[in-house]
Amino acid sequence: MLSLLRKLRTAALLCLTAAMVGCASIPAGAERSPQDPWEPFNRSVFEFNEGLDTYLLKPVVAGYRFVLPEFVRDGIYNFFSNYNDIYTALFNLLQGKPGYAFNDFMRVVVNTTMGLGGLLDLATPGGLEKHKEDWGQTLGVWGVPSGPYVVLPFFGPSNLRDTFGTVADLESDYLFSYVKDIGLRNSITGLRVVNARNTYYEAGDLLDGAAIDKYSFMRDAYIQRRAYQINEGRDDEEPIVYENPYQ
Repeated sequence: MLSLLRKLRTAALLCLTAAMVGCASIPAGAERSPQDPWEPFNRSVFEFNEGLDTYLLKPVVAGYRFVLPEFVRDGIYNFFSNYNDIYTALFNLLQGKPGYAFNDFMRVVVNTTMGLGGLLDLATPGGLEKHKEDWGQTLGVWGVPSGPYVVLPFFGPSNLRDTFGTVADLESDYLFSYVKDIGLRNSITGLRVVNARNTYYEAGDLLDGAAIDKYSFMRDAYIQRRAYQINEGRDDEEPIVYENPYQ
């Protein structure tokens, strides 16, 4: 518990830093958002993440795709997806959706027992729908407001609520926090990062080649997607406008 409190305090300091520091200029003509009052800081972190992706993650993923055949990569994806379904089932229970929780639990049962420990996804073609839930969504369903948009180092688009949700996700993740063997834990974490980046490898190239402000596009897509996830597709809430400290 003390460890979780320390990590939550660190997340809060990160967000306070974002509120006070502006590091990158906003391109002329860039679309502004009232939900992004910390845009100069966010753009600087976005540029850092883009550099990290360009010079580290993309070359590693390119090698990953070259070395491993597609069916092996699919198996790795399915394994981690099946693992995440365990947490999705728990989050759906916390959100008061027992039907979804049972669906997700049955996905784990089917894919673990008949899908070779989760390497094969037999649940989806069998009619068990795939869901994705986390602590940030759960807090949103409980009524916690999103707060301003923020870009986190390494983790990317987020908001004030989801920043704390990310800390809670990491703290409660067995493979990330509770595997005793440090080498094994780091190897699993690295494989998860590469697997996650691999899922949108080609989509990232399409964005890079498009004549758009990539920062604004990703910000608006994130805000809309999170609102949709939390409201279960309902568009019945007005966005909150935050004061811009840089104006």
